[in-house]
Amino acid sequence: MSRARMTILAAGLIGLCAGALAFYWTGGPARNASAEACNAARTVAANLGPLARGELAAFKVTTAPMIAPNLAFKAPDGRDVTLADFRGRVVLLNLWATWCAPCRHEMPALDRLQQTLGGQTFEVVAVNIDTRNPDRAATWLTDNGIRHMAHYADHSARIFQDLKAAGRAFGMPTTLLIDANGCELGFLAGPAEWASEDALRLIRTALGT
Repeated sequence: MSRARMTILAAGLIGLCAGALAFYWTGGPARNASAEACNAARTVAANLGPLARGELAAFKVTTAPMIAPNLAFKAPDGRDVTLADFRGRVVLLNLWATWCAPCRHEMPALDRLQQTLGGQTFEVVAVNIDTRNPDRAATWLTDNGIRHMAHYADHSARIFQDLKAAGRAFGMPTTLLIDANGCELGFLAGPAEWASEDALRLIRTALGT
């Protein structure tokens, strides 16, 4: 095969792959199936809209809920887990790091939120993404009295890149609210007072209580 023909073939394959990705993200059966699976989440998200105020004014409600990316990270015992493992409960997914001052500032509030509402139907899943000194996060949590949240981690920080690719990570901390079916209800870029009455009202509405 000539070099010119190989170049044309390679370009065609690249175009085909790009087209397939565009088809997936802008339409196609996978996206349609995701939207259909999240029909019930639309009503819940609509109810959250008026509650994105006060301490949660920066919370962005997802107007057309879709299945959240099946992000992978480590459980406290070192097991590999994904978001799919949390199906059946509402999840507040939070990405944090010890080098991030706003992250550290909001951790006590996230811990109180877990203490107040955490259980079989809800969990604050705070994933540490420190890429150096893996033990630092656990030590920091202990030293600062954070004892109600489980210590999840991704020391490769791949989870942040995956969320960034999905248009949901613009900085740190980053937080997503995901329903029991894995559908994104909303997200927040930056810190928030997650133990405030505004936050409790929003989470309880997501839980249907």
